[in-house]
Amino acid sequence: MLRWAIFIVIYLALALYTLQALKAATRYPWVYYLFIALSLLVLGNFIYQFTLGEVPGRVLSRPKSYAFGFLLTMMAFQLITILFLFSEDIFRLLAGIYHKFFGVTKTFTIPERRRFLSLLGMGIAAIPFGALLYGMYKGKYNYRVLNYDLEFDDLPSAFDGYRITQISDVHSGSFDNREKIEYAIDLINRQKSDVLFFTGDMVNNKSEEMHPWKQLFATLHAPDGKFSILGNHDYGDYVDWDTPEAKSQNLQDLMALQKEMGFDLLLNESRYLQKENDRIAIIGVENWGRGGFKKAGDLKKASDNIMKDDFKILLSHDPSHWEDVVINDEYHYHLTLSGHTHGMQFGIEIPGWIKWSPVKWRYKYWAGIYKELGQYINVNRGFGFLGYPGRVGIWPEISVITLKKKV
Repeated sequence: MLRWAIFIVIYLALALYTLQALKAATRYPWVYYLFIALSLLVLGNFIYQFTLGEVPGRVLSRPKSYAFGFLLTMMAFQLITILFLFSEDIFRLLAGIYHKFFGVTKTFTIPERRRFLSLLGMGIAAIPFGALLYGMYKGKYNYRVLNYDLEFDDLPSAFDGYRITQISDVHSGSFDNREKIEYAIDLINRQKSDVLFFTGDMVNNKSEEMHPWKQLFATLHAPDGKFSILGNHDYGDYVDWDTPEAKSQNLQDLMALQKEMGFDLLLNESRYLQKENDRIAIIGVENWGRGGFKKAGDLKKASDNIMKDDFKILLSHDPSHWEDVVINDEYHYHLTLSGHTHGMQFGIEIPGWIKWSPVKWRYKYWAGIYKELGQYINVNRGFGFLGYPGRVGIWPEISVITLKKKV
C-alpha cells in the first residue's frame, strides 16, 4: 500500500509541474482541464487494472498491458516537459541567489523565456508521446522481413542457397487483431523458405493463450519442416499456480499444442536435415538465460548424437547463452538463432547508420547478425510484444537467412 501511495504522489507531482508549463504556454482553461482529466483517467485506469482488475494468477492481461502503455506514454510527456521547465526554475533560483548576495537590483530577463521553454519542452515531448501511441496502434503489427546472406567455408554443397525463416517471441496472449496476424502468417509463408525455425516464447504465461491462434499457426509451411524450442515464458514461471501439478500440466499442454501445429519441439535434442548426400545438424536447447532466467538448456546433452565436424545450426532462445557458453564450446556452432530481447520494442534503427535501443545496456547481442570466433548468431527482434503493448522503431521481425558456400 505504501508503494502505491508513493507512486501516486510522484505521478501527481509530475502532472502538477507539467500543468505549470501548460499555463505558461497557453491561456485557454479548457487545455488545463483536458490535461488534468487525461492524467487522472490514465492514473485511475492503471491503479484499477493492477488492483481491483487484477486477473488471478499474476497474469499480465491485455487491459493491464494497455494501462501500463498509456501510463508510460503520459509519463514520457511529463518528464520531458519538466526537464525544460526545471532548467528554467534552476536558472531563476541561481539568479535569485546571485542577486541577493551581490545586491544586484536589476535583472536581465529574456521576454517570455518561460513560455518559450514550455512550448519547446512540450513540442519535443510530443514526439515520444505520439510515437508511443503510434506504437500501440500500428507499430506492434508493422512486420518487416529482414534478409541475410551468410557465407561459410564448410557449408555442405547441397545446402548452398538454402533458405531459413526464423520467427521468435510470438507471445500469443498479447494479440488483439486477428487480421494483422493472418497477414503476418501469410507473409511468412510467402518467403518460401526450405525450413522454418521458431525460437521460443509461444505464450506469455499459459498454454490456453495459444488456443485461438492454433489453427492459424498450423498453416505455416516449410518443405523440410518446422522446428521449435521453448523460451522462458513457456514454462509458466510467472504465474501463481494453485499446485505444482497444474504448472506441469500447462507445460505438457503447450508441448502438445506445438505438436498439433506441426512443430518438431526440440528439448535438448538434435535432428539432421538431409539433401542429396549432404546433411546439416539442427540442435535445440531448452531455455538458458543469464541474470535469473531459467537454465534448463543443456548443450552437451542436445549435441550427444551429432558429430564434431557436422555443420551445425543451434536454436537457443536467449542470446546470453551464445555469449556465455556456445561460442567457447569445443564444438563449432556455425549459426545460432535466438530471440528473447525484443529489441526492447523501442529504439532507433536506420540501416547502415544507427542501431540503438536501451536493451543494449543489458545484452551485448540484442538484434540482428553478429559474428564471434567464426560463429554467427541472429537475434530476432520478435514477432509479438509483451508489457508495453506496442513497438517504436524496433519493428516485429521475420528473419530470412540464406546459407551460402564461400568460394
